[in-house]
Amino acid sequence: MKTFCNALFLGTLSFFLVQCKNETKSETTISPKNEIHYAKGFSIENYFGYSVVTVKNPWPKATKTYTYILKEKNGIVPDSLKQNTIISVPIKTIVVTSTTHIPSLEMLDEVNTIVGFPHCDYISSEKVRARIDAGNLKELGNNQDLNTEVLLDLQPNVIIGYGIDNKNPTLDNLQKSGLKVMLNGDWNEENALGKAEWIKFFGALYVKQKEATAIFTKIEKDYLKTIAIAKMAKNKPTVLAGDMFEDRWYLPKGTSWGSLLLKQANGNYLWQETSGTGSLSLSFETVFEKAKSADIWITSGQFSSLKEMTDVNLHYAKFDAFKNKNVYSFSGKKGKTGGILYYELAPNRPDIVLKDIVKILHPELLVGYQPFFFEKLK
Repeated sequence: MKTFCNALFLGTLSFFLVQCKNETKSETTISPKNEIHYAKGFSIENYFGYSVVTVKNPWPKATKTYTYILKEKNGIVPDSLKQNTIISVPIKTIVVTSTTHIPSLEMLDEVNTIVGFPHCDYISSEKVRARIDAGNLKELGNNQDLNTEVLLDLQPNVIIGYGIDNKNPTLDNLQKSGLKVMLNGDWNEENALGKAEWIKFFGALYVKQKEATAIFTKIEKDYLKTIAIAKMAKNKPTVLAGDMFEDRWYLPKGTSWGSLLLKQANGNYLWQETSGTGSLSLSFETVFEKAKSADIWITSGQFSSLKEMTDVNLHYAKFDAFKNKNVYSFSGKKGKTGGILYYELAPNRPDIVLKDIVKILHPELLVGYQPFFFEKLK
């Protein structure tokens, strides 16, 4: 009987150990679902003790993907992943290189972890400017030629870089010096909600994925609600965008996120049938012929008054939208040192941008709402 009990015990223990082994294996080798739904440029997969962040499209037509392992305390990274950049999380210090990175950190309540930034004058965030004024955030020079000496002195847990192509020797040299670098491609997203979803990229660095998801879900909900409201409009005003720069008129291509926002706001953007996600470059004559009778004109943000526009180009006054004073700009909201808030915050808050545009195009649908970014030029 004793032999039978021992055998039963050993058999049960063996079964239990096999189960534990299988559970551990499932936690570390079976790929879980991707946590990203709108963004095309990155993915997050969560495992037991670590996460895998894959950046797929850090710049247009990128052919290489970048894999980063975010390792929690006591997490065990499989040998098959150890050739990738491994970053211990939650991070305590960070260097970011684009103003579009800052709102995510502000929403996650992690502004105090930013220790360096290139061209600090571009920053509009009041909380970040307070850190700069207090000497807690260092100026790093040019984004394509970061001050290596300062960065090596700061020793941030991670540097968030971006590139317009595969050539950034500064970031390569920093990695060779032992610093951790992650690429961020939020600017390359075509979908407005895709841009905003990059908050989850930062959430993973601070082990705040739940908080990041909750923030994004609220943005998504408000964005989709505004689209539904815009569909109730009884008319679809024609829209002109952009303005002249060095003898060429730049305005969004038809499949860019700017064009998509105008479409979702139930506006008739006059170049919405064009293809591409960048900007069109047209002559004044071409634009005037098509848009001289446009109902609404949303400028690029380089002007703060109608007089400023005609001081630069008298021909702007020939457009009906100008004559009727239906010209709008986001240039009015600036940071302490002149940085335009729209460039910093808008990609992270498409819900606000969309509400602004709906209010401009269909003021009867959002009674009592005051646009946050845009204002009518006087």
